[in-house]
Amino acid sequence: MSDYIQQVLEIVRPKLGEYGLKVLPRGKSSFSLIRGTQIVMTVRDAGEIAEISYKNKKYTYDKWYTKPEHLAAMILNVLEHQEKQG
Repeated sequence: MSDYIQQVLEIVRPKLGEYGLKVLPRGKSSFSLIRGTQIVMTVRDAGEIAEISYKNKKYTYDKWYTKPEHLAAMILNVLEHQEKQG
């Protein structure tokens, strides 16, 4: 897994159980967050940018400005407000 993606994953992994999510690695540069058999979000290192696919939309972030901890915080914020089961 790319260093960038690995750092993002290390930050978000401890919180995933709160949302009923698991990690599905997808090659060297991406992973998906899944609930059961449904893909909730995919995070991908695309060279100079990071891509997040969520609810049939793709969001891109310039990695120069969006450090792994910033992208991880954004992912957790989306999960907190959109995915929390309760």
